[in-house]
Amino acid sequence: MPTPTPKTPIATINPATGETVKTFTAATDAEVDAAIATAAARFADYRHTSFAQRATWMHATADLLEAEADEVAALMTLEMGKTLASAKAEALKCVKGFRYYADHAETLLADQPADAATVGASRAFARYQPIGVVLAVMPWNFPLWQAVRFASAALMAGNVGLLKHASNVPQTALYLSDVLARGGFPDGCFQTLLIGSGAVERVLRDPRVAAATLTGSEPAGRSVAAICGDEIKHTVLELGGSDPFIVMPSADVAAAAAVAVTARVQNNGQSCIAAKRFIVHTDVYDEFVAAFTAKMAALTVGDPTDPGVDIGPLATESGRAEVEQLVDAAVAAGAVIRCGGGRLDGPGWFYPPTVLTDITRDMAIYTEEVFGPVAAVYRAADIDEAIEIANATPFGLGSNAWTRDEGEISRFVDGIEAGQVYINGMTTSHPELPFGGIKRSGYGRELAGAGIREFCNLKTVWVA
Repeated sequence: MPTPTPKTPIATINPATGETVKTFTAATDAEVDAAIATAAARFADYRHTSFAQRATWMHATADLLEAEADEVAALMTLEMGKTLASAKAEALKCVKGFRYYADHAETLLADQPADAATVGASRAFARYQPIGVVLAVMPWNFPLWQAVRFASAALMAGNVGLLKHASNVPQTALYLSDVLARGGFPDGCFQTLLIGSGAVERVLRDPRVAAATLTGSEPAGRSVAAICGDEIKHTVLELGGSDPFIVMPSADVAAAAAVAVTARVQNNGQSCIAAKRFIVHTDVYDEFVAAFTAKMAALTVGDPTDPGVDIGPLATESGRAEVEQLVDAAVAAGAVIRCGGGRLDGPGWFYPPTVLTDITRDMAIYTEEVFGPVAAVYRAADIDEAIEIANATPFGLGSNAWTRDEGEISRFVDGIEAGQVYINGMTTSHPELPFGGIKRSGYGRELAGAGIREFCNLKTVWVA
């Protein structure tokens, strides 16, 4: 998952026009130190608040966000170019995330009883307790949801948070800390740090910071993991993926092709769990490619504030350049363009929906993540080859498989190397389900019970 380079200014730059709307001054070392001190001091008492009190503040925050969803959607569209409809859907998904943890945190973190007699005790159990100040390093593609799925879990567990957001979504980042404060969370519970990537190491090495979570690029993940490893601090990493979308002969091919379009171009193609590699059984290959290409070509690209537009611009100029490089290199090596395939004229960082076929293993696009509305289609002779192609990537985040054969479903569930497998549907995230990957897609989990427990100390209690 690409992120802005360390030299990227902290600014709102409209990706539909390239216009710099508002710039921000990075926090000084002294200001960052003060924020960390505030967080550490707040944790000392916040950790002892009741689940009921935290839930009251979180429900109030959810109510505020729900009332302000249109305003927040416009802000996200301005900062990173997603359509207004998808931006509002993201805001409302955050409302759901807040309410999920407000309602379920106490149950998810309940004491785990053990067989006391077996271990020679009168009582024995394990208790989840918060660990302290957690730094979240978040990306721009889902600027509110990525941060909320951390904040909602961390705050309900009794931790406090520091947010280092992507430099191109500063206003969304500031909104989150503001709405949490207006919801009632005490000062210092959740703070946004307007800092560049170069300032992250200093925060990670501060002894008052207990752990970190990062969603972003593989290089960024390596850096955070290395620093936290040196400091012996827990991390959760979600580093993107190159998710497969497999279609077998028993599938409803028309439905698969329709969903495939949304699965590829959601969020203007900039989603870590977007389907990126379409692996189609040879018996239905021509049928699927024809339907899929026609639907991709029919999408409207343009101003993301226009309700008639399906796809807005890519979020950054450098991101579009990376997409172009991968597509151009593949075509030069023999890939066939079925639709799209070149930047659009005019201002803004637009790239059209693109379908490529005849991909070979020597092309970079075979294994690398394309963070834009570009679909790579592969032909598979059978289920064995489909699974082999699906796993032929260093990533393992999400996956999709379309089949109505129970035996094939079992093969895909067991055989695909990924943190998530969706059968006859599109990979997405739900507060109720664990979210995360394997291999170079990272480690650890967000959401559900697994997510709220990541930054807790599981303390064993034995009473004679």
